[in-house]
Order: sequence, then structure tokens, then C-alpha cells
Amino acid sequence: MLNLAIPTPVSTLVSRLPDAPPSLAFTLAANRLLWPGLQTLDWQPLVGRRYAIRVKDIGLSVRFTVTSGGFTPTQGAPELTISATARDFLLLLGRREDPDTLFFSRRLVSEGDTELGLIVKNLLDALDPECVFSQLPAPLASVARRLLASA
Repeated sequence: MLNLAIPTPVSTLVSRLPDAPPSLAFTLAANRLLWPGLQTLDWQPLVGRRYAIRVKDIGLSVRFTVTSGGFTPTQGAPELTISATARDFLLLLGRREDPDTLFFSRRLVSEGDTELGLIVKNLLDALDPECVFSQLPAPLASVARRLLASA
């Protein structure tokens, strides 16, 4: 079982960062890794909405919106916030854990627009993890697959 214990000094430092740098890094990565797979799905209901993702054990929070061209960082109150640990997000990405199971065990918390949350959940369920891994350089894809295998 994968142990992603984040050292306290790291999470303390990350939690003090302003939202902008991590949000920019997240949107760049999401455009590279997630956007190609999402373009084949009906992502239009996501456009123009504000989102936040909180990685609880790292103290990381990112805010973004979806445009016709992909993900962009944003400011302001999110319409939907999804919170979990780094390990649980990794398990979700690799389809090693079901979002409903995590939600009902309170390991995944969704706050805000519940209808929007269901749309996001259904889109992510339809996204093929291999589509995400195929966007990574081969060495990183190999590491990601090994991380998921050990989770």
C-alpha cells in the first residue's frame, strides 16, 4: 500500500503559498494531461464555472475555471470545491477507488453546487486513465503507473 505521508514542514510551507502559483501549475498540467481526453466528452457544462481542489494533507489549494480552450487559473469564490488527500486523488485518477465510496466514507468532500459536482464526477468517470498517462513522457508515465500499482 502506497504511503504518501507529507512531512509537516512541507505541508506548512505549501499551505502558506498564495493560490496563484499552484493554480497556474495545475492548469498547465491539466491542459497537458486532462484536456486531450476531455475534448472527446461533453465538457460544455463545465465552461465558465469556478472550481477549487484542496489536497488536504499537503495544504494545497488550486482555483481554476474551464474555458473553450482548456483550464485557466481564476480568483474568487468557487462554485464547487473538491477536497481529499493526495493518495485519494491518486487512487481516483487511476480508478483504483470509486468516488462514491470515498464520498460516503468522507474521504472525498464536495462543497458547493451538487449538480455541478455530479457532472464533474461523471466526466471524470468517463475519462480513460491511459489517455492521461499517454500525455506524459514515457519515464513519468512509468512512475505514475508504478505509483498506482502500489497504492
